[in-house]
Amino acid sequence: MAGPREAAGGWKPFRLQQQPFFEDKNRAFWVLQSAGWAGYFFLRTLSGIANNFGFSLVIHITLLTATGYSLTLLMAAAYRRLIKMRPLITWVTSILIVLVASAAFSAIETWSHATFVRPGIRPEGLQFFGSIVLTLTLLVAWSALYYSINYYLLLEEQSDRLLRLEHQASSAQLAMLRYQLNPHFLFNTLNSISTLVLLKQTDRANAMLSRLSSFLRYTLVNEPTGHVTVAQEVETLKLYLEIEKMRFEDRLRPRFEIDPSVARARLPSLLLQPLVENAIKYAVTPQEEGADIEISARLDIDRVVLMVRDTGPGAEDHWVKAQQSTGVGLANIRDRLAQAYGADHRFETESNNKGGFRVTIEIPYQLEPIEEPK
Repeated sequence: MAGPREAAGGWKPFRLQQQPFFEDKNRAFWVLQSAGWAGYFFLRTLSGIANNFGFSLVIHITLLTATGYSLTLLMAAAYRRLIKMRPLITWVTSILIVLVASAAFSAIETWSHATFVRPGIRPEGLQFFGSIVLTLTLLVAWSALYYSINYYLLLEEQSDRLLRLEHQASSAQLAMLRYQLNPHFLFNTLNSISTLVLLKQTDRANAMLSRLSSFLRYTLVNEPTGHVTVAQEVETLKLYLEIEKMRFEDRLRPRFEIDPSVARARLPSLLLQPLVENAIKYAVTPQEEGADIEISARLDIDRVVLMVRDTGPGAEDHWVKAQQSTGVGLANIRDRLAQAYGADHRFETESNNKGGFRVTIEIPYQLEPIEEPK
């Protein structure tokens, strides 16, 4: 039973949570083993009653049920070891075990029949052969069911293990891509602080250090493989731009156009920061008058469209080569989007003839879940 979840009004509803039957393999085995042989006892008893056999038949069937139950427990103990061996050894040894167990079962059944059902009369000919075939068929069916279930469970375990490994590999790659951003950004910022210190502009250097501390504190809270809301991403960008405004002052003119309907939409953390950083590097820095940088986010049916646009020179080839040389930027964004969304995303770049560069990202509209009051 699931734990209580406190609702807004103080009422704590309980929700039944069904546990997978094979989650506890040991319990599942004993349940199936007992249910199967109980069914065997019930059906054989009904058949005896229908044929007007007396109470002695119940003793006979009880003995056979106990024999089958015990033999299959021994077979299960052997199969648990055999299932991990090479297939040839597994199948040859399993066949030998079934034959030996069938012979033992048939011998006990023959003795019991001559003792309790028809004293002094032993099965002969077709009757004895039929008893052996019935016992062999029963144990072969039990063995086939045992191996089928256990091979299925092994396949499920391997599939789960493969999925975990793929997830870990994907998470590691996402973390690697995410960790590329901070050193690149820190180098530029610390270099600016160093310049301010050399120029003895300590107040501005202290202000930049304080904002850098706030930015890092804000970004390091999020896991490198995690997602944030558009609103959180915008707040992070504003902290970053406050630092850059210390360097460029009026030459850097950022503008945000964020549709309120996408404020809670989820996206990989620090997805837009390298785009803004490169817009500053290739649009603001080369121009004496600086440049405008526009960051927008809007909803298009069930997609979130993100855009970073500048009014710089717009030399796309030069910008792309610069991104490839740094190891971050466009290539990094493409890889992170591929890891997060597979093929379910769009990434486009465009350089205007009159100057300016634009990057457009389209991702699925996924909302951040609202936490229930506690």
